[in-house]
Amino acid sequence: MSKITVEEILKKVRKLEIVAKKLSNELFAGDYQSAFKGRGMSFSEVRDYQSGDEIRTIDWNVTARFNTPFVKVFDEEREMTLMLVIDCSASGSIGAGEKGKKEYITEIAAVIAYSALQNKDKIGLLLFTDKVEKFIPPKKGKSHILHIIREIVAFEPTGSKTNISKGLDQLNKFVKNKATVLLLSDFIAPPFEDSLRYTSKKHDLVSVCVSDTLEHTIPNCGLLPVMDKETGRMFWLDTSNKKIMQQYADHYTKHIENITQVFRKHQVDCVVVSTETDYVKPLHALFKKRGKKR
Repeated sequence: MSKITVEEILKKVRKLEIVAKKLSNELFAGDYQSAFKGRGMSFSEVRDYQSGDEIRTIDWNVTARFNTPFVKVFDEEREMTLMLVIDCSASGSIGAGEKGKKEYITEIAAVIAYSALQNKDKIGLLLFTDKVEKFIPPKKGKSHILHIIREIVAFEPTGSKTNISKGLDQLNKFVKNKATVLLLSDFIAPPFEDSLRYTSKKHDLVSVCVSDTLEHTIPNCGLLPVMDKETGRMFWLDTSNKKIMQQYADHYTKHIENITQVFRKHQVDCVVVSTETDYVKPLHALFKKRGKKR
């Protein structure tokens, strides 16, 4: 496969920038703020106690001094660190339509990055296959965001397989303080539950599972040579055999059920999106859901 040229990279980045800015401005600005909170609360001032205030917010020192109840008022610390953790394994090249999984993931990452920029958050990037391919420490600013998007667009991994555990384990070593972690993958990988459990306790972990129609539906075209992108193994698939094709579809359905069950078990928010449909609605629903819980 030929390497992407600098001109092609810049053209793709510019197109992504236009799409991402539009969506982050029109759809995700408020939702992003409510879905991804800052690190905690900082003391702002004291005021008179009002009916309905929680007893735990009473400032007992000031109350004793003035012999009337006062409560502490806190402001939320809005600054946040957002880490994009992206699966760059070979299965990302699968795509039946105009966009493959890699292009789809890149666009989602760009939209979230611009939402973070609007919110003045730090943003970092970790790209992985069966090893960590690249790590960019979190920083603020538009030039940094564009640097991250360029890296995602142009990056050509050295590995082809997937090891989500290794990606999460290295993230935990690189990022010491609590961050919001957006994990984007098709999750076609060996078991990673132990690493997921640890990461979900240390960070605010959100997962986006990207699928493609070819992973569950293939049109009838007789015997079809198929290659496993990650292992390079070739095999023949009889697409005219309804029983085999039903097993093929059921296998992928089971995969989605299994990973969503694992995420649910560890209270990790997860959304499943498909390259043949728009990602805006499911992401919007995810943000709304997270906003209501906080």
